[in-house]
Amino acid sequence: MNFFEIVSPYLAGLSKNDQELFDFVVKNMVEIRGKSIREVAAMAYVSSATFLRFVQKIGFSGYSEFSTVIKFTLLNQRAPEKQPFTVEQRDYRQEYLKNINESVRVIQAQKLEQVVNLLAQHPEVFFFANGVSKHITEYLYYLYTMAGFSVHFPRDHDYRRLAIHQVNSNSVVFILSYHGNDDEHITMLNDFHRAKVTPTIISVTQADNNIIQNLSDINFYMFTDDVFLNGSDITSHISMIAILELILYQYIENYGQRDFNFQGIQTKQ
Repeated sequence: MNFFEIVSPYLAGLSKNDQELFDFVVKNMVEIRGKSIREVAAMAYVSSATFLRFVQKIGFSGYSEFSTVIKFTLLNQRAPEKQPFTVEQRDYRQEYLKNINESVRVIQAQKLEQVVNLLAQHPEVFFFANGVSKHITEYLYYLYTMAGFSVHFPRDHDYRRLAIHQVNSNSVVFILSYHGNDDEHITMLNDFHRAKVTPTIISVTQADNNIIQNLSDINFYMFTDDVFLNGSDITSHISMIAILELILYQYIENYGQRDFNFQGIQTKQ
């Protein structure tokens, strides 16, 4: 069984020290794989007895089971695959279009409807994003606000920490994180577990197995090609925009007449 599936029911009851150990395990799965409990405890700066108690608190019978599940989880993670659209670029225009098409094509209709039906209940909507994704989210914030949703988009760290306390179990939380391993977002998700707050977590991440994807209720893949210029990340996030736009436009199609007398999408020839 997957590590995250086993531990999920126990996270809310962890102490602060246990939570720190959990964060350590999540961030260092590859490094601790195959190591003895003494070695892992030393890496975490705790005693072997303390680490064993922690392992039992998160649902394992002992360290042997814990170690086996870690190996199984990593073994079943999909390594980043070189897709046909991520080869060395010769015609970026074609690859750019393929990325957008693939991001939309792989979306399951059932998953899309699930998100749309959640939005139809008019929940408090939260967008959390860092880095390049944060700049993209400015546009998405505008889009969803204009559609009449109550949207929160805290733009810096301090405001994000405050916004976490405004999230409740009826909220819908979008996490936009291309790499899917942002420490701040992972900590936030763990905070929700500790506080026994269970919003619906919807993430958009790259198309490989990552931590935020595993901790989300619903995940959408975005396909793109990493691009760096003068040491800065300028990777295209157009696929992320396409996914969030598609969710909104599907909502309009399903509930437009009910919510704002929507007349239909007009296509100019």
